[in-house]
Amino acid sequence: MKSERTFYVGAAAVLFIIEVMIALYIHDDFIRPYIGDMLVVILLYCFVRIVFPKGIRFLPLYIFLFAVVVECLQYFNWVKLLGLEHNTFFRILMGSVFDIKDICCYGIGSVLPGVFQAFKTRKAAESE
Repeated sequence: MKSERTFYVGAAAVLFIIEVMIALYIHDDFIRPYIGDMLVVILLYCFVRIVFPKGIRFLPLYIFLFAVVVECLQYFNWVKLLGLEHNTFFRILMGSVFDIKDICCYGIGSVLPGVFQAFKTRKAAESE
């Protein structure tokens, strides 16, 4: 159990650093918008697994749905509705532009931990 948490703490730390580096230093048309969006759902997955190391059934799906809700809130310009449009940190954190391609990236990013989770579950079942 402790090794599970340790793994997810390490993975979350690495992913967080990568996300910060992307946000601060990469201003391109591929890595920042697409890879960054894929990695953010994997980062959320790792954060949840730190708290729930045994896992939650359908967790990748729940994280995908959460990301879709956040993206849909961007359509309604929620950053402005909350009065945070002049705060760069919150504008970046919460997002300010709706893009259907982001939802596709969240889907791809959610599939990766889903496959990882299924593989680990299958491997554990085979070893019993």
